[in-house]
Amino acid sequence: MSGTLITSGVDLNAEGKQTGYLRVPHSTYRSAYGWIPVPITVIRNRDGPTLVISAGVHGDEYEGQIAVANLARELNAADFRGRLILLPMVNFPAAEAGCRVSPLDDGNLNRLYPGNPKGTPSEMLAHYHEEVILPLADYAVDLHSGGSSLIYPPTLLRGPAHSPEEEAGLATLSQAFDLPYAWVFTGGGGRDSTARTAMGAANRKGVINVMAELGGAGCVTPDVLRQTERGLRRILHALGMLQDYTPDTARGTRALHALGSIYADGSGVFEPLKTIGEDVAENETVALIHHPETPGQAPDAVISPYRGLVLAMRSMAQVRRGDALFQIAADAA
Repeated sequence: MSGTLITSGVDLNAEGKQTGYLRVPHSTYRSAYGWIPVPITVIRNRDGPTLVISAGVHGDEYEGQIAVANLARELNAADFRGRLILLPMVNFPAAEAGCRVSPLDDGNLNRLYPGNPKGTPSEMLAHYHEEVILPLADYAVDLHSGGSSLIYPPTLLRGPAHSPEEEAGLATLSQAFDLPYAWVFTGGGGRDSTARTAMGAANRKGVINVMAELGGAGCVTPDVLRQTERGLRRILHALGMLQDYTPDTARGTRALHALGSIYADGSGVFEPLKTIGEDVAENETVALIHHPETPGQAPDAVISPYRGLVLAMRSMAQVRRGDALFQIAADAA
């Protein structure tokens, strides 16, 4: 037994389509015996693989929340073979508030796995996701974005394979999602993973899984949302789960390794001189940090220590020392 205090309003093993809520107990002055409603949809029909698709692990990341909610509304059991578990707002308190972390306990869910079955609400959710949901899965997809402070192009993230079977599964998910970029990790993963993320949780449970970064800036970009929804349906088809669906022609993915981030070394107003997808040379000036509060003061130049391309960039103009401005990547060998 998992020891969880969370109960489910749906039967995770039943045939057909069910919608409901995970009930996370939370006692407050206004609701002494209350619970937090975490939306969940389960669709099951005949034998087949189990796929878990999650979003809203960070509450200010929106394309994934919409894409998963749309699947939950549009798909029916008759369309299906296998089991699909949809979690559009895993950290519901954060998603409801539109915040990266939960306002109830300041919990950054993607830094809390494997969680605690009797801990804070965020710790309970991390534990339930890892110990109850993911052990049911053959495959998992976790959808993120740059949140309020960053912007990513549609980018798949995958780790290294630890067996031929895992490599085949990762290749299937990656090729089917067919996003413009793939950020390929060169280490980690596997059942011995110590990562405190949803990806780490899936790895510990032996689930073949990928993650995605999809837009950001605290808004929804229509083109990114379309690519996300297209990719999820292509994955369902590639796994043999979605009946009567014909995928369109693959567009191709550029595989990258992340080199590192470029940070602000002081406070001011951020003027980027590069944008996503542009090449960056080592020692090139990639941004200026302005000081309009001090008349006559020249802006500070931000110098890249890397040679590669811009994979992600800051969306907010105001910066302080330590804020990430760019993430730089290079083509995978």
